[in-house]
Amino acid sequence: MAKRDYYELLGVKRDASEQELKKAYRQLALKYHPDRNPGSKPSEEKFKEINEAYEVLSDSQKRQRYDTFGHAGVGTEGAGGFDFNRSGFGDIFGDIFEDFFGGQTGRTARGRARPERGADLRYNLQIEFEEAVFGKEANLRIPKWEACAECHGTGSKSSGGIRTCPTCNGAGSVRFQQGFFTISRTCGHCNGEGRIISDPCSHCQGKKQIHRDKTLAIKIPAGVETGTRLRLNGEGEPGSNGGPPGDLYVVLTVKDHPVFTREGDDLLCDVPIGIGQAALGAKIEVSSLKTKTQLKIPAGTQSGRTFRLKGLGIANLKGHRIGDLLVKVHVVTPTKLTARQRELLEEFSKLNGDPAATEEGLFEKVKNIFE
Repeated sequence: MAKRDYYELLGVKRDASEQELKKAYRQLALKYHPDRNPGSKPSEEKFKEINEAYEVLSDSQKRQRYDTFGHAGVGTEGAGGFDFNRSGFGDIFGDIFEDFFGGQTGRTARGRARPERGADLRYNLQIEFEEAVFGKEANLRIPKWEACAECHGTGSKSSGGIRTCPTCNGAGSVRFQQGFFTISRTCGHCNGEGRIISDPCSHCQGKKQIHRDKTLAIKIPAGVETGTRLRLNGEGEPGSNGGPPGDLYVVLTVKDHPVFTREGDDLLCDVPIGIGQAALGAKIEVSSLKTKTQLKIPAGTQSGRTFRLKGLGIANLKGHRIGDLLVKVHVVTPTKLTARQRELLEEFSKLNGDPAATEEGLFEKVKNIFE
């Protein structure tokens, strides 16, 4: 019987990319794998065909010969002529077996669970604006799992309460023949541990871990901001099968301040001043989070002007510099005037003149553009 076209077998176009080939092959391999179709000869034959097709098309040289000369150009032998160690077969079959058997990652070649690192934990901590600027020490109460101290994480009251699993003889996996494959599965009796606990620890009920709250002292450095992550090594979930614990990440959120805002390492604040102070100049007292200082307002200051006071900002988290205090002044126009105040302002207005009359108005500026 004539062989089917390899591209047709995989359901891809002749110009399909390597990723498209891999994706198509993986889907078909999952569909026709003998373990999903026990005893089905048509599925077994289909599985052999798609493996043969992918073995050729995933190799650039073989694919070129196949595109030029067809099946005669690659000299395929039909059944079982593919190599699991070439063209990414190892990676693909690793993914397929993981889908079939509930995941085999984290296990040794014999199936027994290997040491695994514990999961990382996250703790969200909200702090005051001043605490972010100056730093602080805090105590955190963390709910977490930890190895049972009573049984030292073995899950058994004594060493005599741990015995080799009779189903897998301590291997952690069982092997059986399925079609032309020898399949290895995690032992369901011991869950891949290779041993059975016959006398569980009364403190953890054989779970090897207990759940409790732990208080941790942490130091929040000066200069942190919202989104800063502090890592506490080894304070995450405990590892399994002798693996190391994970880490704890403390993620900070800084509350807003009623007066100050932050821009990098600089502090920003708005300060109101009167018309007389803006026009005549003045010295005013302004506060940073650290201290109070005098700010000189020059005569003729306009509303919205910003003054920079060096070194009164926030210490850089990496210790490179200290930011500045940026003070933006806003000229406050009085809304309620006494008779005397109104009289003086009217007199000032007459003496000062109308700015619209002394400066070119907007209409005149636009008009002059087109003349």
